[in-house]
Amino acid sequence: MRERSNIGAGLCAAALLLCALSFASTAMAQEWTTSLVDIHQGSPLSDKARGLGNGGYELQGGSWVSFSHWYHASWVDMHVDFLTQITPDTGFLWGFGTGEQAEKYSIAPSLKFGFLTQTHPNPNSTLSLSVTSTIGGALTEKPCVADYGDLGSYSVNCRLAAGEASPEETLTHLVNATPERLHLWLNYRVTF
Repeated sequence: MRERSNIGAGLCAAALLLCALSFASTAMAQEWTTSLVDIHQGSPLSDKARGLGNGGYELQGGSWVSFSHWYHASWVDMHVDFLTQITPDTGFLWGFGTGEQAEKYSIAPSLKFGFLTQTHPNPNSTLSLSVTSTIGGALTEKPCVADYGDLGSYSVNCRLAAGEASPEETLTHLVNATPERLHLWLNYRVTF
């Protein structure tokens, strides 16, 4: 199995940090303030993981096995975001995600870094730009061990174990997903 590299996300985060530090050097005399911007539970990856719990299969003896208990987490990934103001019009965006885990999947903890700047083209308008990068936070589905009787036991994708695919083929369908790594937001606001 080939591992994916997150070098691009790391380089982007480093570039954002360097950019923010260059702005910060001009504002060293000003006192920085940090504010809570957002706190929420859940994410598109949490929703995807819960969706994996839909369905089930019937065992050879006729009993039903539901996927829901394998894909139910007692804690949903919580995200907390902060803004550290450097100047009246610039700041660092930063935060973290706690991650989440159930029997057959996990979402890794994550870190978010970014930068926000704004300008006022006229007294009634604001043009703002923010760039954030997320490190970590990947969703990884875990395999099961299935007993095929006389054929032996094999590592399989839990959701596909009762299908017609070979055990090795089911493993290629395990979910491995990453969150949105880079977010660019441009906003123009006019007040009346």
